Amino acid sequence: MGTDRLAAFSDGVIAILITIMVLELHVPHGADAAALREIVPSLVIYVLSFVYLAIYWNNHHHLLHTVEQVDGLILWANSDLLFWLSLIPVATAWMGQNLAKPMPTAVYGVVLLLPALAYYLLQKAIIHSQGADSVLAGALGGDLKGKLSPLLYLAGIGIAFFSPWIAIGIYALVAVLWLVPDRRIENVLGRE
Repeated sequence: MGTDRLAAFSDGVIAILITIMVLELHVPHGADAAALREIVPSLVIYVLSFVYLAIYWNNHHHLLHTVEQVDGLILWANSDLLFWLSLIPVATAWMGQNLAKPMPTAVYGVVLLLPALAYYLLQKAIIHSQGADSVLAGALGGDLKGKLSPLLYLAGIGIAFFSPWIAIGIYALVAVLWLVPDRRIENVLGRE
C-alpha cells in the first residue's frame, strides 16, 4: 500500500485535534482588558499546543516522503502516534484552566513525551520496513534533537512539581528546537 491514505488520515486527525483545541477557548465575558486577562492562560497553552501539533504535522509530512510502501507495523506505529497526539487537547484544556499548577503541568509534559516516543517508534518501524540503508535511516543520522527532546520532557515533568513555570519553559524550549522543520529528510530527498 502507498502512503496516500495514511497521510490523508493523519492529516485529518491532526486537523480535528486542532479544531477540538480551539473549541475549548471561550469568549471573554466582558469587553475590557480584565475580561481578556481571564482567558490568557488558556490562550497561552493553546498556542504552545498548536505549535506542537503543527510541528508533528510538518515532520510527519516529511517523514512520509521517505516511505515507499506502508505495512502493518507502520500503520500501527502511526496509529500509536495519533493516539498520543489525541490527548493533547485534553491536557491543553486542563493546563489552560490550571496554569502553573504542578499536576496539570506534569501531566502536560507526559502528554508531550508520549507522542515523541511514538514518533521515534514510527521512525523505527519505517526503517525496519524499508531497510537499514533506507532514505530515512540515512537522513536521521545521530538524531540529536530526537534524543534530547524526551530528556527535556522528563526534566520538565520532574521540575513541574517544584517550579511549574520552569517546566513550561522547558516544554516551550523543546518546541523552539523543533520549530524549524527537520531539514535532514529534505536534504536527503533533495539529493536524490
